[in-house]
Amino acid sequence: MTDDIRANADSLERQMKMPSGVNRAELLNIVGPVLALLTVYGFFAIFVPSFRYAANIPNIARQTTPVAIAALGMTLVIICAGIDLSVGSLIALGSVVIAWLLEYGHMDPLVAAVGGIAVCALFGMLSGLIITGLRVVPFIVTLGMMLLVRGIAMFIAREQKIDTPYTWLTELMAVLPAERKWMWFPPGVWIAIVLAVIVAVMLRYTRLGRHIFAVGSNEMTARLCGVSVSLVKVVVFTLSGVFAGIASLMYFSRLTVGDPSGGMGFELDVIAAVVIGGGSLSGGEGSVLGTLVGAGIMGVILAGCQQMLLPSYVQMIVTGLIIIAAVALDRLRHRKTS
Repeated sequence: MTDDIRANADSLERQMKMPSGVNRAELLNIVGPVLALLTVYGFFAIFVPSFRYAANIPNIARQTTPVAIAALGMTLVIICAGIDLSVGSLIALGSVVIAWLLEYGHMDPLVAAVGGIAVCALFGMLSGLIITGLRVVPFIVTLGMMLLVRGIAMFIAREQKIDTPYTWLTELMAVLPAERKWMWFPPGVWIAIVLAVIVAVMLRYTRLGRHIFAVGSNEMTARLCGVSVSLVKVVVFTLSGVFAGIASLMYFSRLTVGDPSGGMGFELDVIAAVVIGGGSLSGGEGSVLGTLVGAGIMGVILAGCQQMLLPSYVQMIVTGLIIIAAVALDRLRHRKTS
């Protein structure tokens, strides 16, 4: 047993020393979701005329952006063999804090936005500290945090939506006016793309990224290699809170109100985006591109069902089947490699 652990440690240490190229498994994890996205889009293009025009893509991107940004943080958590069920509640809390600071605090929009993101980051860090300090599984901690954060959002907003004055924050996710159509996407979508590039570079080319994969692959072996497992987990959950806060900003920008009941079920959409994109709930696997493709699949299904005037349960059934298929394929792949 000791020899096996030492061998695993040597292998993991070699992997952590330098970034590796895209191997066959990673390539399959990327190609599979991309083909699924093209298939789903092609299906709706047959029955929905608007899907045949490029002008429909920015609308889908606007709907998908909050889920995609939150999913970037969830990607880090799932690669680290964790789960964060508090994301939806954090998005609601972030939007409420931003709206409260604008309406009652009379804060500058930038200060309000930073305040909302900071509050979400604080609760994300708190989750990480409890998980590592008390050694409680992430599922239980974030389940409790989900209820706690939702209650705080309700308390701040007094169980009502908070209306706000018009600010430039609203323009982040607004439909582009005619003079700015050259941008194709609103600023919020471009922010999501930049964040995705930053996370992808961090995962592949930095020590933190390699340590996240190491902890998710084998926590005991990572400890033997000198990785500070507790610190990595706290950082990962803090980053998950940061991305949930940024997602709450985009959510607020779309609704232009702080809604304490908003974001219900968002955590399921976010987790689904990561899993559909090839992330493994067992840890150690996942990619930013796969996550974005997974979020895109969710967005296309939502837009297609809406434009076909299908009831919401159809979207739920289709999404559920895709998630089950993705998890089943992941388990089959692990059985073949074990």
